[in-house]
Amino acid sequence: MDFGGMLKKAQEMQKKMSDMKESLKNFQVEGIAGAGSVKVILNGSNEMIKIHIDPKLLSEDKEILEDLIVVATNNAKEKVELKAKEEMSKITGGLPLPPGFKLPF
Repeated sequence: MDFGGMLKKAQEMQKKMSDMKESLKNFQVEGIAGAGSVKVILNGSNEMIKIHIDPKLLSEDKEILEDLIVVATNNAKEKVELKAKEEMSKITGGLPLPPGFKLPF
């Protein structure tokens, strides 16, 4: 067993994962709720970049608006997770990750 070779491969994968995490910061996704009346934009680190609320909603019940923001944010988060899994699959060569394995962020 070539321990040195395994260590080198592990270091290469760690570098690729770090690079992927950095590149995802530049990736943006849009989450939508209420037929587009609420839009949330997140980057690949799940940081909110922008939120748009249709002015017509401002006259609605506060709870409705709050719910739509939550739905749009969760929609965007799902898209970020999907993109991160796609990028991770590129690094791992399409090998499935073990159950419970968390991405490095």
